[in-house]
Amino acid sequence: MKYITFILAIFFASSFSIHKEAYKVFNKKGKEVEYENILKEAKNADVILFGELHDNPIAHWLELELTKDLFKQSNGNIILGAEMFETDNQLILNEYLSGAIQQKNFEKEARVWPNYKTDYKPLLEFAKENNTGFVATNIPRRYASMVFHKGLSSLESLSDRAKEFLPPLPIEVDLELPGYKALLEMSDDEHGNINFPHAQAVKDATMGYFISNNLLDDGHFIHYNGSYHSDNFEGISWYIKKEKPETRIMTISVVTQENISSVSEENKGKADFLICVPESMTRTY
Repeated sequence: MKYITFILAIFFASSFSIHKEAYKVFNKKGKEVEYENILKEAKNADVILFGELHDNPIAHWLELELTKDLFKQSNGNIILGAEMFETDNQLILNEYLSGAIQQKNFEKEARVWPNYKTDYKPLLEFAKENNTGFVATNIPRRYASMVFHKGLSSLESLSDRAKEFLPPLPIEVDLELPGYKALLEMSDDEHGNINFPHAQAVKDATMGYFISNNLLDDGHFIHYNGSYHSDNFEGISWYIKKEKPETRIMTISVVTQENISSVSEENKGKADFLICVPESMTRTY
């Protein structure tokens, strides 16, 4: 009787056990792979574009883990960079990383994002502790706003000092790229229609330019950005290739799905690696 009771206990325990997976990794063909595959491929890349969902905790955790692992794998020969810091804040960023200014001054003056402390501070602190360097790559938001309201040509009116925070002008934008074309189709006429995709493109162009200008010899540049800036091998990738065609780029895209057992057709092929996270995952903000 005790034996039967024991067997029944095991049966019911196994029947009601549910395996909750926080994420799965797939390659661009939709085949399920392991995290180690990302690390292995990263070894052969000059640039890793980690396309995150800004409020996704799995994305932020894996960004930090990949950074740590690639640092070990490459004997520390990495440099970090992020959309979340604007190019006119590079001096403040450098001052903080070198220990010249206090943390409170940096956080007050560098226009950090609202979720900085939980999501990006760990990356910056890793760079500080390990002396990897950290590049502010995004266009100052006031200039992106200029493009949205006044058009791409408005950047020409800026001073020479201001233009140091931008890629060389004029900035080329290919509106036949599917991503920009979609933005053009969904934009309204209030700001001249074309300004919407142009405002997105100047961000991509600036990030691509400052990544290209800070590449390491035999090292890796890990860049953290919203996935829409690098999905489908467009955006930042396009501008890096335009600047330095020989650059080896690996892309990662974090996506959410109701069911992560396989990749949806909508998400398949977005990047070299897809990190699928359940839609029910909690958010950082």
